[in-house]
Amino acid sequence: MNVPEPPPPRGQELGRGLGRGLGRSLGSGLLTWGPHGGAHRVALRAGVSVLVPLLVLVLVGRLEWTAYAAFGAFTSLYGRNQPRAERAGMQLVAALFLVASVTLGVLVGLTPEARWLVVLVGAVLAAAGSLASDAYRWHPPGPLFLVFGFAVCAAAPATAATVPVAAAIAAASAGFSILVAQLGALRAPSSWDRPVLPAPRFRDALAPAGARTHLVRHVLALVVSGGTATALGWAHPYWAMVASVVVLSGPDLRSRVTRGFHRVVGTLLGLGVAAAVLALHPSGVTAVLVIVLLQVLTELVVGRNYAAALLFITPLALLMGQLVHPTAVGPLLRDRLLETVVGAVVAVGVLLVVPDRLGGPRRPRRPRHGRT
Repeated sequence: MNVPEPPPPRGQELGRGLGRGLGRSLGSGLLTWGPHGGAHRVALRAGVSVLVPLLVLVLVGRLEWTAYAAFGAFTSLYGRNQPRAERAGMQLVAALFLVASVTLGVLVGLTPEARWLVVLVGAVLAAAGSLASDAYRWHPPGPLFLVFGFAVCAAAPATAATVPVAAAIAAASAGFSILVAQLGALRAPSSWDRPVLPAPRFRDALAPAGARTHLVRHVLALVVSGGTATALGWAHPYWAMVASVVVLSGPDLRSRVTRGFHRVVGTLLGLGVAAAVLALHPSGVTAVLVIVLLQVLTELVVGRNYAAALLFITPLALLMGQLVHPTAVGPLLRDRLLETVVGAVVAVGVLLVVPDRLGGPRRPRRPRHGRT
């Protein structure tokens, strides 16, 4: 007589289900392509927004200012498919945060022992940026560009006189990006509306279970990943921090772990493209044109397959650095891979170790009338 085995414990059953689902998403996600979703319009806006400020700075011989312009130009990436008025409002808010991050980075870079301070401030900025992203409902979500802009600008040589210059260039570049995003109104001027500023909903952003804990995860992951890269003396600790932010920006555990896997695999493949691009030693105007091409290709792909987009994101990031401070290509490629792996692994480890609920369950919030 066959006696049926008792069912596995509920937690074990859920763990197996998560493991099976995660395994499928890790592999299939590499080959899955999402819808086009008007990506060509976003790519065109991003390309123009990056091209003009970088080209102006290269032509006037101010390569050291190109990072400030580039991070201001990232304003164009927000509100990808929003109606024009809502997109302008989202971009205005994002521009303020981007300019503030660039300016803060330059200020922190002027302090003694700036490398360690960058890790600590960057970790807090990641948590604050994540909260702001949820409160303002940014798209793309997360604090990636804030942390990236802050850390890169903190690592660049600067003086006290650079602070207002960096702020002005980032603001001008961001303003140009917003104007580019409104050019469609020229076809029908009567369709133009004033920007609709998003109302921040910080209480709503903190309401879901685990929302506060996830802010703690940002701090822990960036302190550990950035601190590890800094302690090992790696040249670009912010690459590890950025990789951690990428992993944590997903909406749930499965998507976050999947993004970490895609980040590592995509970076590994992207380093091959980067090696080919950097072997040509593009500089000046040529480098700017290649950067713009890579930016356009990134925006055409990133919403459809993140791992594939890293084929272009990786050489884009490395060429931006080479434009200002050329270094040996071999160590640069090695550092990019090592720091990406460290950042992704640390973030996944923090996700698995730190539960959504710390200190017991939270009391349910009372409903607020008139708010969706």
